Amino acid sequence: MNADILMARKEYEAAAKVYQTILIDDPRNVKILNTVGIAFQQMGDVATAARYYKLALRYDKNDFSAPNNLGTIESGQHRYGKAIKYYKQSISKGNAVATVYANLGYAYCSNKEYVKGMEAFGQALKLDPTVFDPKNGAGTIVQERSSPDPAGLHYALAKSYAKVGDAERAARYLKQARDEGYKLYRNAEKDPDFAKVIKDRRVQEVLHVQPAYAAEPAPPKPATN
Repeated sequence: MNADILMARKEYEAAAKVYQTILIDDPRNVKILNTVGIAFQQMGDVATAARYYKLALRYDKNDFSAPNNLGTIESGQHRYGKAIKYYKQSISKGNAVATVYANLGYAYCSNKEYVKGMEAFGQALKLDPTVFDPKNGAGTIVQERSSPDPAGLHYALAKSYAKVGDAERAARYLKQARDEGYKLYRNAEKDPDFAKVIKDRRVQEVLHVQPAYAAEPAPPKPATN
């Protein structure tokens, strides 16, 4: 079976075995090295994944996928400073895709550097307005999806989409930030970054419709004698 199909089905161990047989005859195939690394990373074996990524970078100094993928490993270990360096290395190759800028933004936001994070998100959205939408399939590049501060991250994403006038996604991420406990989400009403979308019905509903969790009754107080 085609290894890319196995990856799409999340059958990572089987996919890795197929990719490794290809590498026997073509050990310097940078695309395959990155992809087999992703398979091991998805299985949780980040040490083996990093070894394949570093081999890819050794064989092709201009490969932007490998430093990006190494950055996601560092980010997964909460070493955001190292992750940022890897993402910048990827971008310095000159042909980085939107995913790399998105990952850089995630790392900055996870490191509480939200202004820099939004700048990176802005670059990502210029290259691909759908970069943060869920996607499936095989490829040579890993996209970061986690953060220790999801509420702050989603507010930053809402601002980024608002700045480019995408009210639908701005409202979606603003609602996520609100529902995850971001207490300052109503600041959007006076934030100039939201100016293009603030009057949109979907954004107004997020700002003024009471969240479901806020409407839950408080637990009864214990009885006293």
